[in-house]
Amino acid sequence: MKINKPSFWDTKKPNLISKVLSFISYFVILKNILNRKKSIVKSVKTICVGNIYLGGTGKTPTSIYINRILRKQRYRTTFIKKFYKDQLDEQKILKKSGNLICEKNRLNAIKIAGSKKFDFAICDDGLQDSQADYSLKIVCFNFDSFIGNGKIIPAGPLRESIKNIKNYDIAIINSNGENINTKKKYLKKINKNLKIYQGIYTVSKKNIKTKNIKYIAFSGIGNHQTFLKTLKNNHIKIFKNYNFPDHYNYNDKDIFKIKEEAKKNNCKIITTEKDIMRLNKNNKKNINYLKIEIKIIEEKNLIRSLKNL
Repeated sequence: MKINKPSFWDTKKPNLISKVLSFISYFVILKNILNRKKSIVKSVKTICVGNIYLGGTGKTPTSIYINRILRKQRYRTTFIKKFYKDQLDEQKILKKSGNLICEKNRLNAIKIAGSKKFDFAICDDGLQDSQADYSLKIVCFNFDSFIGNGKIIPAGPLRESIKNIKNYDIAIINSNGENINTKKKYLKKINKNLKIYQGIYTVSKKNIKTKNIKYIAFSGIGNHQTFLKTLKNNHIKIFKNYNFPDHYNYNDKDIFKIKEEAKKNNCKIITTEKDIMRLNKNNKKNINYLKIEIKIIEEKNLIRSLKNL
C-alpha cells in the first residue's frame, strides 16, 4: 500500500513526531556507513543522477537532459536503471529517450554498458547504492522542498545526512526560475568545491488548450505541489487537484471519479507524463498530460564538466 509522504517532512523545523522517529534514523545512517566500499567500472564513464531528498527532485528529466547534450557531442550513451516493478513509468520514459539497460543489480547493468562499448552510462538514481561507485556524482534538489525538515528517514525525507553532500561533485537545483542563491550558499558551506547549477522546468504544451479552459489536475509523483506550480506558471487554470502517492498504481475507480468530476464541472483533465504511463488504454482517453523537461541555465559549464571525465 502506497501512502503520501508525511506533511511534517517538509516543515522548516522538526516537530515532536519527527524527533521521536529520529531514533530509527540512526539505523539508516549505520547502513550508509557500512556501504562505503564500492566498485567503479572503468570500461565506461558513469554519471549518477540521484537525490538525497526522497523523490520529486527531477532526476529523471535531468538524466534525459544530460543524455541529450552528450548525444549532441557524438557520444554513445545508455541509461542505467535498477529494476523496480513499481517504477515501470520511469523505465518507459527513459526508453523513449534513448537506450536503457535495466537490471535488478545496478552494478551488473553498468558492466553490461561497458561490455557494449558505450562511452557514458547515465544512472537514473543510485547515489546510495551499496555496490556501485561513479565517475561523476550529481545530486538533484527541488527548489520548493529542498531538504525538507533536514531529518533522515523516517523522521524526515532525507535518504542520508545532508553532510554527505561533501561526497558529491555537482548539485542541480531544479526550479520554476526562482532565485537559488540562499540554497547555493547553504550547500557551499558543506562542500566548498561543489559545482551548483540551476535547472528550469520547461513544458511542452502541444495540444493543451489554455484559453477559457479549466482543468482538474492529478498526479502520483514525488512533488505534487511543484507540478501545480508549473501548471500555474504556464497559465493552465486548475479547478481542482488530486494528489496520489509517488508511483501510484491507478485503478478504474480512481480515474472514473476524476472523469465524473470533470464532466460535472465542465473541465478538462491534465496529469504528468509519468502518470499517463501508468494508465491503461481505456483510462487514458480524454486525459491530457504535460511533458516536463529540464533545462540547465549553465549548460556550457555542465558540458565542460562532463567532457573532462
